[in-house]
Amino acid sequence: MGCCSGRCMLMFFCALQLITAVERQVFDFLGYQWAPILVNFLHVIVVILGLFGTVQYKPRCIVLYIVWSVFWVTWNIFICCLYLDLGGLSKDSNYLSLGLSSYRSWWKDNGPGCENGNLPTTRWQHMESPALVSELGCVLEFQYIEVMHSALQLFISALGFVFACYVVNIFNEEEDTCLFV
Repeated sequence: MGCCSGRCMLMFFCALQLITAVERQVFDFLGYQWAPILVNFLHVIVVILGLFGTVQYKPRCIVLYIVWSVFWVTWNIFICCLYLDLGGLSKDSNYLSLGLSSYRSWWKDNGPGCENGNLPTTRWQHMESPALVSELGCVLEFQYIEVMHSALQLFISALGFVFACYVVNIFNEEEDTCLFV
């Protein structure tokens, strides 16, 4: 695989990361999850810089993207553990809203197939906490949707990381051959 195809693949994965990060950003805004909003915003900026570095032959921008990819993978592993209640974390905590609001994942109330309007008994209709019945009748529970978002980000980031390392290596080899000429 030559430099041009490696650059093209890195640009493809950067573009794919931008699309999926913006999609994720929209749903984090809808759920008032402030920590993911901030991290997603930084992710979009760094991916744009990585894309710029790839197009303009700027290895430093790509190295920044590589370093960020390590953090981004760590962040997405944290999100997966949080929503799956692993490692002492709980999806019911307010880590993602930074304690500023009581909102949770937008998918908790608006997941595919969720029916929270038709409650089973009249006793439930008079309860003050709709969170108790928000997952009633959902095709896919909200935590699994969030985990799938993070798993997709993990997969794309891992491939982007590999191609970014390859492109930086190629750029450095080209730079070294130019010094000897």
